[in-house]
Amino acid sequence: MREGDQVLEIGTGTGYSGALLAIRAGASGRVTSVDISEDLVGWATRLHQRRGVTTITCHTADGLNGYPPHAPYQRIAAWCAPPRLPRAWVEQLTPDGRIVACLPIAEQPCTTLIATITLSAGQPHVETVTFGGYAQSTATAVDDALTLPGRWVDHHTGHPQPAWVSIGWREHDDPHHTGARAALNLLRRPGHTETYQRAPLDWLSWTAYSVIVGGSQRSFVALDDGRRGIGHTTASTAAIILADGTILADTADSPSLAALRTWLNHWEQAGRPGPDWFGISLVPNEEDELPGWDLQITAG
Repeated sequence: MREGDQVLEIGTGTGYSGALLAIRAGASGRVTSVDISEDLVGWATRLHQRRGVTTITCHTADGLNGYPPHAPYQRIAAWCAPPRLPRAWVEQLTPDGRIVACLPIAEQPCTTLIATITLSAGQPHVETVTFGGYAQSTATAVDDALTLPGRWVDHHTGHPQPAWVSIGWREHDDPHHTGARAALNLLRRPGHTETYQRAPLDWLSWTAYSVIVGGSQRSFVALDDGRRGIGHTTASTAAIILADGTILADTADSPSLAALRTWLNHWEQAGRPGPDWFGISLVPNEEDELPGWDLQITAG
């Protein structure tokens, strides 16, 4: 960031990050902060007034639309994960501007990279990526978007605590999500447990790599006890590896377990790759509800 920049912050939160951006933009810059939560916007506005921060304004709005009244912006920073890079953000960016945003690399929760995006001949281009993520953006304010994501959950339970599954093969499941329900039940009561011999995992590297090696059979699961795992599922078999290196499967000879072991072996052979290993591209997606660009990764 530079002195005098016009900055759009998407996700006001507590107001702390906006105050830091205001310091970087300096007295000649301006920060526009938007959040879907009226309560958070009100709280942050009072906090900035109390601290004498006058170069930031907070507004209740859907950040997926940016904030046209104060555009264009030299910098856009998003503290939430949209379904894709919105066209509105790109259109509200100056030619020399930069966007830093958390973007999905699969239509599943908790599967994102943080990308720095610049413009080239008016088109967005990924300059760098790093591992990491934020909670999903939501159309309405929610108490805790981390407990049950608002997108791409194919089945969930509420007791004793929320458990959910997101499957890459949802197009082949029935309208009642019978397959997703069956897969989640198999993993909530696994018939086989083992410990990955090459633990501890590099969870962020595995999360990204599993998108490539897993394809449509990749599934992301959150269990009742809060543990989360990635692995292979079908309507009749399931196997995941948790962040602590525990592997759960329906049986010891599960086809899903065999597939998961193969995926992990390929990941190890690739050297547990870092973010620079992956091929990155932005692919146009003109979906009516949110036109923009999907972030896609390939093997490096």
